[in-house]
Amino acid sequence: MAEKTNEFLGTGRRKTAVARVRLAMGSGKIVINNRPFENYFNTEVLRGMVTQPFTATQSANKYDTRVQVTGGGPTGQAGAVRHGIARALLVADAALRPTLKSAGLLTRDPRMKERKKYGQPGARKRYQFSKR
Repeated sequence: MAEKTNEFLGTGRRKTAVARVRLAMGSGKIVINNRPFENYFNTEVLRGMVTQPFTATQSANKYDTRVQVTGGGPTGQAGAVRHGIARALLVADAALRPTLKSAGLLTRDPRMKERKKYGQPGARKRYQFSKR
């Protein structure tokens, strides 16, 4: 992840969502898909999830954040943005690694939707068994 004119890059993933994050020195403004952060994520839970790396490292008003996120739903996208911000903060300041690691923000969540198997109606569900 290269550094270009004081811009720090990070990629975050969760389920099928992928977030490309750019951090630049600034006042703490967050823009997601060219929309204000408050308009993109409607619920307070998702907003808290996205800002978690900043609150863990006490750097909330230090960086301006621009994010391009695609795929998945709102929760998956919020998780991807959180992961990307944490990785970008790590590029900006390597001394934050223990803080981010202990908060569990650098670990990619591996849980994915299980595929449907042939010969049954869903991933785990089976057709009703009849002995005769």
